[in-house]
Amino acid sequence: MTVRVLSRRRSTAAIEAAAPGALVLDVTSRGPTPWVRLSPFYPHGGIPVPLSPGVYAESVEGIWQALKVFADADVDPARLRITDMKGLKRTVRRYGEVRGHRAGLTGESLLTYAEARRRLYLPAYRWVLENPAADLVAELRRTVAERDVVLLDYTVNGDVADERSPLSHAALVRRFVLDDWPAETTGPG
Repeated sequence: MTVRVLSRRRSTAAIEAAAPGALVLDVTSRGPTPWVRLSPFYPHGGIPVPLSPGVYAESVEGIWQALKVFADADVDPARLRITDMKGLKRTVRRYGEVRGHRAGLTGESLLTYAEARRRLYLPAYRWVLENPAADLVAELRRTVAERDVVLLDYTVNGDVADERSPLSHAALVRRFVLDDWPAETTGPG
């Protein structure tokens, strides 16, 4: 059986035509319970913030946004505590050009986009898949053994190295379920 990632923006008819008979699961922040728990916006709580010993976040997206550094704004620890999946995003329109992601909440260096994906996003999201969402991962593995599955997300990019488009968390779920998790480091340090 297969696991595919398709755009949530596609029509139901287009999704069914692309994957006839597949179980379709919306794993975005607008998806149904329990699958919404796979969204990086979902407030699981207790998520260790990478490169920040003793610091925890409510959501993976909270970590990503909190550690983002802009021309006019540094880290924003308040993003780590947001529990309603709203108001997480920090934008260039408001804060200026993105300079990078801080290497931890109190880190001195900035990570490039590629480094931040590997050293911040991947470890935080993997922790969610291994811990509070482990039951959903197990259910997906059982389901995939029996039938095709489609995971819906707003983006479909599953290549961590491809910086041309945002990374799809649904593609990461697919890779995790298929035991194909990407490398979280690109070299020393």
